[in-house]
Amino acid sequence: MSELFASDEIKWRRAARHAERMILGSKIAMWIILLIGAVLFALPFYLMLTMSFKSASEIAQTSNWALPQEWTFDNYKRVLTNESAPFFLFLKNSVVVAVVSTAGVLLSSSLVAYAFARLKFRGRDRLFILLLSTMMLPGIVTTVPTYILFAQLRWVDTVLPLTVPAFFGGGAFNVFLLRQFFMSIPRELDEAAILDGGSNATIFWKVILPNSGAALATVGVFTFIYNWRDFMGPLIYLNSPEKQTLEVGLRTYQTLHQESWDLIMAAAVIVVLPLIVLFIIGQRYFVKGIVMTGIK
Repeated sequence: MSELFASDEIKWRRAARHAERMILGSKIAMWIILLIGAVLFALPFYLMLTMSFKSASEIAQTSNWALPQEWTFDNYKRVLTNESAPFFLFLKNSVVVAVVSTAGVLLSSSLVAYAFARLKFRGRDRLFILLLSTMMLPGIVTTVPTYILFAQLRWVDTVLPLTVPAFFGGGAFNVFLLRQFFMSIPRELDEAAILDGGSNATIFWKVILPNSGAALATVGVFTFIYNWRDFMGPLIYLNSPEKQTLEVGLRTYQTLHQESWDLIMAAAVIVVLPLIVLFIIGQRYFVKGIVMTGIK
């Protein structure tokens, strides 16, 4: 009998070691795949960054993959002091559009999501399904009628078409994201606030929003990046050169300096750098918000 138990124990230990090796092997394979993917995604940024610190002659004479032999900040100085494409003015315009739009989306989408998640009214589920169905509609379909509407309002060549719509709903995806998060907050908190005499507005401002920092940060990061990188909107609605945003300004700068890759890459770094800093700062809240809303 003891020999039988010993044999079973040996088999169990062998199976445990085999399982450990399998888990270790899968982890190593996963890390290798992630490392390869990270390198592939980082290569364009590496080229952009290294070429922005090279002179035009060095780019022409050396490999694009090589590090700069002489690091120079002259490209950034020339880009920022260029009078035909004033990047400081473009930067200010982009900041205004992105910040105002982000604030509008956070306010309006959280209000709509609160109504769908915590309030009970007739036709709520049907309205929510109708809202989600708008995600199937390509944006290009509404471009012409939207432009006609803003032209009738005489908003063309102003930032109003790029900012005001953010205060009217905030977009179906953002509403869906926040609704899912709000539904995960215990309703006992609402009931406690009601017993203390709190209204729906009190529950929204003092209960729901303070407990939804991760979801709000996620929506904020998404919205800021979208508006910062928006090219078609400013191109369609902004006609004056002094009202252009960074994306349109970068295209203008590329047209003026078609073969000056040192200057074009420096300008591209200026456009992308704020997004990288924003993502690094908000990465923890971004990942937490995605996980807690159940979207994998």
